[in-house]
Amino acid sequence: MSVPSTDALLAAGEAAAAAAAAAIRPYFRASLAVEQKEDLSPVTLADRAAEQAMRAVLAERFPAHGLLGEEFGHERPAARFCWVLDPIDGTRAFITGRPLFGTLIALLDAGRPLFGLIDQPITGERWLGLAGYPTRFSGPFGGRVGCRACAALSAAELSCTLPDMFRGDQAARFSSLESACRRITWGGDCYSYGLLALGQIDVIAEASLKLWDWAALVPVVEGAGGRVTDWRGRTLAPDATGEVLAVGDPALLEQALAILGG
Repeated sequence: MSVPSTDALLAAGEAAAAAAAAAIRPYFRASLAVEQKEDLSPVTLADRAAEQAMRAVLAERFPAHGLLGEEFGHERPAARFCWVLDPIDGTRAFITGRPLFGTLIALLDAGRPLFGLIDQPITGERWLGLAGYPTRFSGPFGGRVGCRACAALSAAELSCTLPDMFRGDQAARFSSLESACRRITWGGDCYSYGLLALGQIDVIAEASLKLWDWAALVPVVEGAGGRVTDWRGRTLAPDATGEVLAVGDPALLEQALAILGG
């Protein structure tokens, strides 16, 4: 199976994002039921409707590709190319009316992220990453794509979604990283990685992430000049531990790994 053309990938990703956004917007700041899944994470009708909409778009354009989504599982798992979908990354933010969530769309080539998209359907911001190419950004507020220079953790803005995502000694290691950084901001989910790609954040360290949480983020961050690894500096893979470290300035990577690697 040949690699899809750049134009075909971008068109499919943007069409899927548009379909998801159309499914999500009517539910934003509306009264809706919230269910709790077995892993205690929340899910809504908006999550499910958005994933179904994306699956329909991608299955029509690439019927031989695999599909893996947070809400509806895996189709064609043996396929070389697999679309990985998180319809609402940041459901807690979504159900409380905060536009700090996003739709994530990735395409894996034999397990490696080839394409990644972060879409914020309320603000209209979108990041597109394709391995080997600069990240693209569009949105009403402007913003220059490119991670900023920050050579020392002591000057770095650190971000993390939730303090309770850490287990065992992860919390202690993260606390040491927090102490080494200039400041920490909590919350943001995938939106924080988009901000890192715009040079607003310098370091993100998280744990307990699933494949659909991080696959789209890798091409976006790395296409903006940053780096994404696990807490020991290894390339993320579908069977990764869930520990994710993203830095804007590559000079921060070894400094952060020295603290997080344990």
